[in-house]
Amino acid sequence: MDSTKRFSSRADLYFKYRPSYPKSAVNFLFSNGINKNSIVGDIGSGTGILSSLLIDKVKRLYCVEPNDEMRNYANKSLSDFDNFISINAKSESTTLDDNSLDAITVAQAFHWFDIEKTKIEFNRVLKPNSNIFLLWNNRISNTPFLREYDQILKSLSIDYKSVNHQNLGRVEFDFFFDKKWCKTSYSNFQKLDFESFIGRVFSSSYTPEEGDKNYNEFYNELKKLFDRENQNGFVYFNYNTEIISKKL
Repeated sequence: MDSTKRFSSRADLYFKYRPSYPKSAVNFLFSNGINKNSIVGDIGSGTGILSSLLIDKVKRLYCVEPNDEMRNYANKSLSDFDNFISINAKSESTTLDDNSLDAITVAQAFHWFDIEKTKIEFNRVLKPNSNIFLLWNNRISNTPFLREYDQILKSLSIDYKSVNHQNLGRVEFDFFFDKKWCKTSYSNFQKLDFESFIGRVFSSSYTPEEGDKNYNEFYNELKKLFDRENQNGFVYFNYNTEIISKKL
């Protein structure tokens, strides 16, 4: 499937149920190159989860997103800001001017990019000595509930192993950053009731949708897991919010 279309049917769930980013992670961005006078490109901006944390803190924010459904959610939530500019484009062809950006952010999207073409494009649109920040909320399986959830994904999801962003590693980052990069991590979590748990699960493109072969079995296994493991009606997703950035 075209990676730019994978979330078309899940944009509503993505907007409602995906985790945000902790204040400590946002503070890191502003301690390493972004400030109130910055012109920033949020590339692969999706429904605007990270963009919403930056929009009132920078001079101008270009949100570049090729998926219409995802981009429309960002447009609805951010259009009241005069410094918000929405662009329908891919990471390798942003349509932005040469040397126009003070920083680039990429939240939960870099693993979908053509890395070679994107590197060329980012070098074109960034001003000299500007930073790039790649962010992910990496779910960690550090509880019995999360370990069992991960097993359900491996057994019944569509292509969980092949599209997992945690497949990226040193080889890809060394190439993209010319071996000059660092990793920073912060703790993050979500407290989920059953509705938000189900919404969070099905916001992922590798989970089956209604009508798919494994959907009923997958849903039933999720419900049994929630019923067994919830604490006073809630379960917890734990994350390491990871930031890969240039060494300036």
